[in-house]
Amino acid sequence: MNDPNNQPAPLTVDDVRHVAKLARLAVPQERLAALQHDLQAILGHIAQLQSVNTDGLEPMAHPLTLTNRLGDDVPQPSMPIADLLRNAPAVQGDFLAVPKVLGGESS
Repeated sequence: MNDPNNQPAPLTVDDVRHVAKLARLAVPQERLAALQHDLQAILGHIAQLQSVNTDGLEPMAHPLTLTNRLGDDVPQPSMPIADLLRNAPAVQGDFLAVPKVLGGESS
């Protein structure tokens, strides 16, 4: 597939409707023409990528060879509880009040 003239076959509205049905997408009739244009452009970009000669190139997962430079875990002093509670949107005693996530309705 390294043919530079490799262009995708023109899509019809019926093709777009068929792809939408396979993908189980409910596409309104008035959107089909716009999607036809967008999908044709995407397929054109893919054809352009496929036309690039990659013979002799080594596959790679990332274009840069980077490694993570991790710092040492050094404990830092915590924020004073009074400052933390003063900045919180809701508190209950000495605790932050947050919406209940599990177990039903919040009180």
